[in-house]
Amino acid sequence: MARYDDVVEGFTRRLAKTVTRRSILRSLGGFLVGAAGIPLLPVSRGRAERAAEPDETSCDYWRYCAADGFLCACCGGSATACPPGTESAPVTWVGTCRNASDGRDYIVSYNDCCGKSSCGRCFCNRNEGDRPAYSPATANDYNWCAGSKAGVPYHCTVSRIVSVAPK
Repeated sequence: MARYDDVVEGFTRRLAKTVTRRSILRSLGGFLVGAAGIPLLPVSRGRAERAAEPDETSCDYWRYCAADGFLCACCGGSATACPPGTESAPVTWVGTCRNASDGRDYIVSYNDCCGKSSCGRCFCNRNEGDRPAYSPATANDYNWCAGSKAGVPYHCTVSRIVSVAPK
């Protein structure tokens, strides 16, 4: 231990001979000012925004571009799954929605979930690309639950990506 004490004592004495209190305060002040300026440096925030999870309960979510009904994400399900106690109607309408984060168009199938009374939350009626009733595959004003085993009561709507639209 004596050897260690000698080394530390020698280092401390040399430091005391060469370094003044003012130089230590100057260095510490410079460090503090520099550290305070770090939040001011430029940061690329674009990646953080793209990495954020989409809000499936908002009608502004890109895959709801042709939606017409209550969003299942607010009714106990998700954007792609019906809530418990309901079942997906066997017939659907489709839409083509652009995902702004990757710039691609996706073919989206909108399925009504049937078997319970209407959810009543998060109504979304964007109707982009909606066609008249005589073009049923792209018309969203039908009661699609009429063909389901669960019966006619409409509960909410899910949106499932079918494929990427051809360029």
